[in-house]
Amino acid sequence: MTRDERELAWRRHQRHEFHPPSPDLAAHVARYWVVEWRYDRPYRQLIVPYPNVHLTFHADGAVLSGVSSGHVVKELDGEGRVFGVAFHPGAFRPFLRAPVQSITDRTLPASAVFADLPEHADLAAVEDALRRRLPEPDPRARQAVEVVDRIARDPLITRVDVLAREVGGSVRGLQRLFAEHVGVGPKWVIRRYRLREATERMAAGGRIDWAALAADLGYADQPHFVRDFTAMFGETPTRYAERYPGTPSADRR
Repeated sequence: MTRDERELAWRRHQRHEFHPPSPDLAAHVARYWVVEWRYDRPYRQLIVPYPNVHLTFHADGAVLSGVSSGHVVKELDGEGRVFGVAFHPGAFRPFLRAPVQSITDRTLPASAVFADLPEHADLAAVEDALRRRLPEPDPRARQAVEVVDRIARDPLITRVDVLAREVGGSVRGLQRLFAEHVGVGPKWVIRRYRLREATERMAAGGRIDWAALAADLGYADQPHFVRDFTAMFGETPTRYAERYPGTPSADRR
């Protein structure tokens, strides 16, 4: 199948900005982001999620998006701009006042949670609105944030039972914590961050031994790695690696 050449030259068509939150919001907000695009014909944008809840401001209003359990494709056409707030994984439960799992794979009007958002995506105005809704500290939310951070930082965490032992809990306890505060299970989060390491190797260039990479990421064999990667990214690893010129493959399966 022919690949859209714009996938390899996306910087010609898109501009991305990222901004840190103010210190008083940093426990809840991971970052602010802006995406602008210009296409003269429709472009299918692949989006592979992380376990963040997002508040986004579009031309026609603000939307709250729960964690997406799989990849999504959005069609971009003409010119557009989106301003977004990415909340720390695990930190949105106190704003929502309901299990974060209840909005997984869902979008809803931002007014369902934030009643007084600005009409336009001005960073200072958005931060003021978040401050007005700022919840009391929640120890369980803080725990969820810390566990997800641990998964993201430690490439040796590849199994939920190992993670449970390291944080001093049970597998079932972690599953309950993640359902309530993260929106997806600990197994999903571990898989997502380990697969991120696969794409980082692609971006670094050079020849990749897929079987060795699968083993490094904690997979029993290469087919299980290929299955999980394809489910998450919508493409096989070798197909996805074509997005990074100069990354030959040791195994074209």
